[in-house]
Amino acid sequence: MEFILAVGIGVLVASGVWLILRPRTFQVIIGLSLIAYAVNLFIFAMGRLRVGAPPALTSTEAIDAAQYTDPVPQALVLTAIVISFALTALFLVVLLAARGLTGTDHVDGREPPE
Repeated sequence: MEFILAVGIGVLVASGVWLILRPRTFQVIIGLSLIAYAVNLFIFAMGRLRVGAPPALTSTEAIDAAQYTDPVPQALVLTAIVISFALTALFLVVLLAARGLTGTDHVDGREPPE
């Protein structure tokens, strides 16, 4: 499972970097979103990948930390998802404003000569 997650994170980062290097602003925004998803998956994976383990302590008896998942990365990822969604919405508004002002969505504000 860790290998599949690592490959998925790598594919997301590679796709995001490829899109960021494109000349259109919409592709840059989608690339930034893909990298944000990859970072969220990476942070989530740092909390240990376990299926069916409780994230919070349920008793005060002797505790084996290996039986629980770490809830801090889960909380961080939840916060990061909200922040990345708001950032994407802000970028889209800026994209629409720039396209309205310049008439193009090229990152330089000019269409390349044909």
